[in-house]
Amino acid sequence: MTTPTPASNPVPKISFEFFPPKTEEMEATLWTTVQKLAPLNPSFVSVTYGAGGTTRERTHSTVRRIRQETALAPAAHLTCVGANKAEIAEVAQDYWDAGIRHIVALRGDPPAGAEKYQPHPGGYASSTDLVRGLRDIGDFEISVGCYPEGHPEATSLDADLDYLKRKIDAGATRAISQYFFDTDVFARFIERARKAGIEVPIVPGILPVTNFAQVVKFSGACGTSVPGWLAETFEGLDSDPETRKLVAASVAVEQVQKLRAYGIDDFHFYTLNRAELTLAICRRLGIRPAPAHAAA
Repeated sequence: MTTPTPASNPVPKISFEFFPPKTEEMEATLWTTVQKLAPLNPSFVSVTYGAGGTTRERTHSTVRRIRQETALAPAAHLTCVGANKAEIAEVAQDYWDAGIRHIVALRGDPPAGAEKYQPHPGGYASSTDLVRGLRDIGDFEISVGCYPEGHPEATSLDADLDYLKRKIDAGATRAISQYFFDTDVFARFIERARKAGIEVPIVPGILPVTNFAQVVKFSGACGTSVPGWLAETFEGLDSDPETRKLVAASVAVEQVQKLRAYGIDDFHFYTLNRAELTLAICRRLGIRPAPAHAAA
């Protein structure tokens, strides 16, 4: 590995990910979270799709509301699942017309009950094709996903990296990583990506561990390794949520600090629509709301 170069900025840049609410109660929770995190001035906030595109309309509604009612820059997740090219173009054009200039372009997960991904009839076969299609619609900022430990369906790490490069060459302007816990894994991934000619920003995705058992389950599905030290750290805390939150914040802060020692300045937090833990982490990293201007 190359010699680490510490980050030059005193505090890191941040962005947040939300998911669209399914109920009125969840919507209230989301908007409380948005209001609490907005003063931290994230570079953007993204809103996900559910698996198989199941939350498409709620995603669109949430993104538009963020654009209309806040000063935040929203990024809409858009996938290849469940829509043909014309339908995707209509959605993208609606975003453009609404002043939304950032899209997170993903292939998407198979719909419930499907064993593997199948392109929609008349749709895009891959996220690379989706990126090209979006470039024909408008001059979007386009983020794509990347996998420091390899996509679960990739035949090899090299093949997965080649696929990422095709997405960048198609017009993507940023890659946001799947969450991970081993910072050395991410540092090696960055080094390999740069050697492969990938020069766009690669932003590490940070997932604070609010429920360790659930993280283990998710990690098995998405190919993220769970180090033994992490299991030991959360051992015995299943019935102690308050201590678990404190430990989760400490683990995430340490992860970010280690990555900053490698010169990484930009971080994407998976908030799970909860503000308190993300606020605590950001404060520990020196990120605080801008002071309110005194009334004239």
